[in-house]
Amino acid sequence: MDYKEYITIVEDWPKEGIKFKDITTLMDNGKAFKSAVDEIVEYAKKRDVDIVVGPEARGFIVGCPVSYALEIGFAPVRKEGKLPRDVIKVDYGLEYGKDVLTIHKDAIKPGQRVLIIDDLLATGGTIEASIDLVEQLGGEVVGCAFLIELTYLDGRDKLKDYDVLTLMQY
Repeated sequence: MDYKEYITIVEDWPKEGIKFKDITTLMDNGKAFKSAVDEIVEYAKKRDVDIVVGPEARGFIVGCPVSYALEIGFAPVRKEGKLPRDVIKVDYGLEYGKDVLTIHKDAIKPGQRVLIIDDLLATGGTIEASIDLVEQLGGEVVGCAFLIELTYLDGRDKLKDYDVLTLMQY
């Protein structure tokens, strides 16, 4: 399926010069969204995944239906102060500063095979930080899956040691 048919390009959002790739129009179409999730599920099966990890918030949107279909757990990666129990955290760079991501200390068991899922691979900073969290807990990242990859931002370079699936590239 050509998923680009279901992506709306929003000019100059959130700021001038940006062509925002809006996935809500893909999600609005049940058949297209199911097909995208199913492709990631098939990828996960080939990777023999034990648990899915997704960074907030759109990683939840894509990751949760994948974990549900596979009948395995989902572990959220959230910004600092959003998870209620003991966490580990990692600082990561943003275009204009730094932020902190966290995961529950007991979310990943040593040796678990982890698939990290998000809607978009851009610069790779969020996924690189998510990988760091998983590996600190002893998990093995066996793949990363995305609906969209912005190839001109070279995020895949940060993931060169990992298997990556993207359903669309811009």
